[in-house]
Amino acid sequence: MQAKAKVKLSRSLGIALTPKAAKYMERRPYPPGQHGRGRKKESDYKNQLVEKQRLRAQYNISERQLRNAYAEAVRRQGKTGENLVSLLESRLDAFVLRAGFARTIYQARQFVNHGHFTVNGRKVDIASYRLKAGDFVQVRKRSRDTTPFQLAAAGAWAGEVTPAYIESHLEGLIARFLSVPERKQIPVICDEQLIVEYYSK
Repeated sequence: MQAKAKVKLSRSLGIALTPKAAKYMERRPYPPGQHGRGRKKESDYKNQLVEKQRLRAQYNISERQLRNAYAEAVRRQGKTGENLVSLLESRLDAFVLRAGFARTIYQARQFVNHGHFTVNGRKVDIASYRLKAGDFVQVRKRSRDTTPFQLAAAGAWAGEVTPAYIESHLEGLIARFLSVPERKQIPVICDEQLIVEYYSK
């Protein structure tokens, strides 16, 4: 997805998917299009659909991947919506982003797909790989001297606060997935109950 397309998607969903989109949205905090400033009240279905798209976009996943995650969330004990977000947050690409190894979820997926990481010492190049509590994720030795990971080691992409379920050592380019996170710990903007209502129909 091109930068302009990401900015447009960010504005339509009301969430900044990239740093560039965040800056743009500060200047134009309304949806794109000539009617962006004066949208009518949306239907329940439209609100549910938008919420689903917001979640998909924040994890950069397909509709099929989201449906599969939802089906698994339903099978688990507890609240389905909270289970869904926790499952998505356990993905390797999401972890790479949260740990400060990548600037955006798009870059995180690219890094994983190109084989730059190991999990517990073994190379993993599947972005949807689901981490378990206690797993160690590390940048491979052959990748550590490249510019992107030198920037990561310097803290260029680290958030102001590392989520409580991640122990990150950026200088060593290694991080640990301490536990499957609770919904309240996850920095994702969405009303997951609306997504449950969307899929429950």
